[in-house]
Parts: sequence; structure tokens; C-alpha cells
Amino acid sequence: MTHVLLVRLAAPLQSWGAVSRFSRRDSHSRPTKSAVIGLCAAALGRDRTEPVDDLAALEFGVRADRPGTPVRDYHSVGGGRYPLRPRDVITDHRRAAAVAAGLEAATGESFGHHDLADWYGAPKKIAADPVSGALVSGELSRTALITERWYLSDAAFVVGLRHEDEGWLEEIAHALEHPRQLLWLGRKSCPPCGTLAGDILPGTLAEAFTAKQLLPLPDGPVSGHRPWAWIQAHADAPGASPVNDQPVSFHPARRAHTTRWETRMRVTIAPTASEWDIFE
Repeated sequence: MTHVLLVRLAAPLQSWGAVSRFSRRDSHSRPTKSAVIGLCAAALGRDRTEPVDDLAALEFGVRADRPGTPVRDYHSVGGGRYPLRPRDVITDHRRAAAVAAGLEAATGESFGHHDLADWYGAPKKIAADPVSGALVSGELSRTALITERWYLSDAAFVVGLRHEDEGWLEEIAHALEHPRQLLWLGRKSCPPCGTLAGDILPGTLAEAFTAKQLLPLPDGPVSGHRPWAWIQAHADAPGASPVNDQPVSFHPARRAHTTRWETRMRVTIAPTASEWDIFE
């Protein structure tokens, strides 16, 4: 018999990159298998160079209880006026002498000398703006790069991980609640909130998705909440479509993905479904 571990992914912001390139960082409308497997690998304490074949073999599904709202972040890289950055020196005291010399050369002895250099560091490559004469952060000061960063705001998903070995799923569930590395939902600016690991239920992904609810069921004549779900399937399954998020390796030098197949379906949450206690 197979079992399904349910994983709750909710946060003010999430970002699930699928085809991000250069200055545009997109977000898929739902968590990708590659990202979730990476999340589990981090929780287990695995290095990026380690194999993930056992995790990649998990059958994957995701239910969109609250799809969220796409949000575009205005983001710039490089440029900027003369902000002093205490972190530069506080985190590396060996740079204090070099920063002091740089500040003294750029601003004069009275500002860059003595104890100020122990606490305040300047941006790299300080230079005078040829137009205004103001101190700026060097080569990129007049050519700041504007980038697009897309997120999902106020989204909530339930991921299902299916496997025959219930003990393996229990190990993953424990790691998600006691992670050995920091976890985030797609990007480092998107930490998860509340509990991640939920119940381990017997059966298929479709069956498990009916047994647990994140949101209150609607009142009135509507029978149950019916969110969309995407469930991993065989290539010849009716209505199956390809998705290029099956992880092969997270090794920085040879990171790779391949194609898997999934079907989309409506899930009717059972009236007897238990609620998810996010603080349990």
C-alpha cells in the first residue's frame, strides 16, 4: 500500500521560478516538483552535490487552496548614492584598515580616520560623480540594472508526496519540522509560516487531497470546497500534459531537470475533512 505525506506551503510571499532568465525572474502559478524536492533535501541537510534520486522518485501532487495574487517587485541592482554600510566592516574587521584608507582618500582625514572606520564602511569602488561631484558607488552608479521579480502574494498550497515506504515519509516529515538548513518557498526572501508537515495518509494523492482542509468550507448549498489540483501521472494517462520540473541533479556544475507528466483535476474536500492546525 502507498502512503501520502501532506505538506503545507503558505506564506505572505512565494516564488516558484520555472523559466527565469537574466533580469526577469518569474513565478509559476504553483509550487514545482523541483523546488519542493529541493526544500526536502535542504531539510534533510543534504548538500547540493549529493544525489536526490530517492527524493525525485516520490510521486508529486499539489492542491491550490488559495492560488494567491501575482505581484511584481521593482528591483534594481547597482548604482546608488553614498550610503554607509556598517555590515561591510562589522562582519569582517580585517577590512577596517582598508576601508579607513579608502574613506580617508575619498572624504578626507577627518571623516575616514580614527574609530569611525571600525563601524562604518563605504560601498565598493567609491568615485565622484562627474556631473554632480557627489560620491557614488563606482562603475554601476549611473547604469543601475532594473529587474523584474515576480511573487505570489497570500497563497496557500497543499503538496502531496506519495511513496510505498511510510517510514521514509515520516523521516521527511520530521526533517521539515526540524530542518538542518534554512527553508524558503522558492527564494530566500520567502520563508514559510506555520507548520509544513501534515498527516501521512494511506491511498492515492487524489484521495489524500480530499481528507484535509486548510480553509473553512463554504456555507450554504455548495457542497464542499473544490480547488484545482495537479497530480503526477503516466505519459499515456488521459489529459496528461508535460512539465519540465523533474529534478535530476542540484549540483551547481551540472544542475539538470527532465520532463514528467501530470493531470489537472478538481478536488472536492470531504465534509468530514479534518482542519489543519498550523501551530500544532
